[in-house]
Amino acid sequence: MDTLKVSILTIFIIFLSCNKEKESSKKQWYKGNLHTHSYWSDGDEFPEVIMDWYKSNGYQFVALTDHNTLAEGEKWKTISKDSIYQNAFKNYLNTYGSDWVTYKVDSLNRTQVKLKTYEEYRPKYEEDGKFLIIQSEEITDAYNGKPIHINATNVKRKIDPQGGNSVLEVMQNNLDEVAKHKKEFGTPIIAHINHPNFGYAIGLEDMIALKNEQFFEVYNGHPAVNNSGNDEHISTELMWDYINIAYLENNKPIMYGLATDDSHHYHRKGSNWSNAGRGWIMVQADTLSAKSLINAMEAGQFYASTGVTLNDLTFENNTLSVAVKTYENTTYKIDFIGCKKGQGEPKVFASFESDKASFGLSNDMLYVRCKITSSKLHQNPIEDLLFEKAWTQPYIFTE
Repeated sequence: MDTLKVSILTIFIIFLSCNKEKESSKKQWYKGNLHTHSYWSDGDEFPEVIMDWYKSNGYQFVALTDHNTLAEGEKWKTISKDSIYQNAFKNYLNTYGSDWVTYKVDSLNRTQVKLKTYEEYRPKYEEDGKFLIIQSEEITDAYNGKPIHINATNVKRKIDPQGGNSVLEVMQNNLDEVAKHKKEFGTPIIAHINHPNFGYAIGLEDMIALKNEQFFEVYNGHPAVNNSGNDEHISTELMWDYINIAYLENNKPIMYGLATDDSHHYHRKGSNWSNAGRGWIMVQADTLSAKSLINAMEAGQFYASTGVTLNDLTFENNTLSVAVKTYENTTYKIDFIGCKKGQGEPKVFASFESDKASFGLSNDMLYVRCKITSSKLHQNPIEDLLFEKAWTQPYIFTE
């Protein structure tokens, strides 16, 4: 009897252990921003303050992506004499204390502050399973005055801009350099094309001609990047569809879409400023680690948002289903967008005024994606993008 009791107890413990392991391996949704700037380049705030803002506002991961630089080595920032920045520095000093903040006043009565490096500020905010800071860089290049910017996420050293003899060649050279970096360090790294309509520098044909690239910004929160396009240039969302039509017709992988802040300005808020909190991605991953997040993104297991949250997102048996987290006095429009094989033009396959909907993909369709538009106004909009939205990734028919 005692032996039987011990055996039953042992089985029960094993059962609980297996269940716990199974539970811990379940994938979770993590909120993050992969485009952020600080005093290390042209942002107007210290990296610690920025990290604190994101962590305090419900993000689980963030990448500081300063232009052609990593937060390493010694750099001193001269604080502007504008009262906004003088007061911000005083708040920084009062918050973190003189033991943390290193500063001096020079002979011209200018305040100079030594910036904290990634290795210094990272342990102050990172928490296992709660908040992750990913070392990253915005590779900032140009061709004939046209800005060509590519973010590299999870880099191990600075990547210099590679240049080139055309817009396409500059992009491809930099993407190839990121690929070399990935191979050199044997670590997961992704590159994504930033704000293609910024200065209308990157055209649709350039995007279509790219090799080995799967990520670009369908939404960027900077007020000068022209997400919506104009009379002569298509929006980044429509560009996304045409890219995928061309890619899939030529047996290339799907192009995935990100929403990002591209935040620079932390003291002035409004449509003329590049603020935090405008756009982000939600990644479904098994752990909060750079490797897990990047692997999930490469598998398309994420969506982009400017405010809409999904309670459910599944693609099973060639059916795409979404369910929206609802709010009082708020309605939702759910559009399933794609293209039929051989037609070459995107269209809305189906539209629902609801907080949940499903759409079955047939084998005569190249792909389908879902856009959810809320009746709720964005709290800090840019351009004519007044309402909160979310975009799933495109899905293709599987036999």
